[in-house]
Amino acid sequence: MATVATKYLGGLRTESVHLQSGSKLITDAPVDNHGKGEAFSPTDLLATAYGTCVLTIMGIAAQTHGFSIDGAEVKTTKVMGTDPRRVVELIAEFTLPHNNYSAKEKKIIELTAKECPVNNSLHPDMKKTVTFKYLP
Repeated sequence: MATVATKYLGGLRTESVHLQSGSKLITDAPVDNHGKGEAFSPTDLLATAYGTCVLTIMGIAAQTHGFSIDGAEVKTTKVMGTDPRRVVELIAEFTLPHNNYSAKEKKIIELTAKECPVNNSLHPDMKKTVTFKYLP
């Protein structure tokens, strides 16, 4: 069974429906590629998928090891290249809430950034620059 159904709405805009939940999202071409930039672009969704996947895997690891990352955030930046036009780098800046993380917990958090399925699906040539900030 399909996971997502997407319809082209015209004007470089699409609407996708997550078939299991019915959740919808709109994409728009970015301004630098003939669009209006009024919604996520497809490459924005790639950056979003990476950040959300890493946070999800971190959450699973934290639950498994008996601690919490509730309130953790990530700001993800995509860097576009040309010839061919593609995402050449993802920059992910993770901020973890004050939680007095032990050295072991920090290691678990940071290792999981490399283990999410989206990360493992990206081409190995795509650069990933990842930083972690632990709030005092």
